[in-house]
Amino acid sequence: MPPEEDHRVEVHLDKLLADRGMSLTELSAQVGITLANLSILKNGRARAIRFSTLTALCEALDCQPGDLLKIRPAPRR
Repeated sequence: MPPEEDHRVEVHLDKLLADRGMSLTELSAQVGITLANLSILKNGRARAIRFSTLTALCEALDCQPGDLLKIRPAPRR
């Protein structure tokens, strides 16, 4: 597996929140995740996400996992 700092997963939490007119604080309250942990996820610094967390986020944001997460293309060598 590649080193953790080389992951290419993008998190589109900002866009989904803006599209829904929701703040990170509101999402935190709805999902039951601390604001600090949501911020880590939003800023792309999370190392992992539980399926239960992903499910709760998708339910609160009325989206699919693919709307929230995306893999950046690998750089060409």
